[in-house]
Amino acid sequence: MLRSIVSEFISLFVDDGALALLAAILIAVVTGAVKLLDLPPFYGAMLVLVGSIAILADSLRRAARR
Repeated sequence: MLRSIVSEFISLFVDDGALALLAAILIAVVTGAVKLLDLPPFYGAMLVLVGSIAILADSLRRAARR
C-alpha cells in the first residue's frame, strides 16, 4: 500500500516526461530567438504562451487516449 501511495505521489510531478522535455526545448528555442535573432521579448513571451498551450493540449490528448 505504501508503494502505491509513493507511486501516485511521484506521478503527480513526473507524469509525462515528454511534456517536461518539450517545455524545456520550447524555452531554449525562444530564448535563443530573443537573444540571437533580436526577437522582441513580447513576441518571445507570446511564443512561449502559445507553445506551452499547444504542448499541454498534446499531452492531454495523449493522456485521454490511455
